[in-house]
Amino acid sequence: MPMDLKLNDRVEMKKPHPCGERVWIVTRVGMDVKLRCAGCGREVMLPRAKAEKGVKRILREEGT
Repeated sequence: MPMDLKLNDRVEMKKPHPCGERVWIVTRVGMDVKLRCAGCGREVMLPRAKAEKGVKRILREEGT
């Protein structure tokens, strides 16, 4: 079952980006997922299965 990723969700990844940041912002959801690094702003597009495998947890505020 697919992970419940939504636009503008902040996700913590298992591995850090080369800039040292682990938090990414979801900017596109579909068959591919586009993520923007919260540290340096670099954007990457990954197949959904690979992106979901790398997510450690979804960081959401309470009530959303």
